[in-house]
Amino acid sequence: MVSELAQLGAGIAIGFGAVGAGLGIGVATKGLMEAMSRQPEIAAKALVFFLIGAAMAEACAIYALVIALKLSGMMG
Repeated sequence: MVSELAQLGAGIAIGFGAVGAGLGIGVATKGLMEAMSRQPEIAAKALVFFLIGAAMAEACAIYALVIALKLSGMMG
């Protein structure tokens, strides 16, 4: 019973982690495109901030993956 619940928790963890990261990067990309269309001269600076934010969003997804692997018992 505990193993099945751990597997369910692992699936939920990676699911929410992936959805959250995807939504975060999508919203950030929308904002970047709007900013670049309004002021093309700030494109390079805005892109740097976007990439930093996207990396942080992906880090959350990676943490969710680590938690899912830990719950499923694939990590020691």
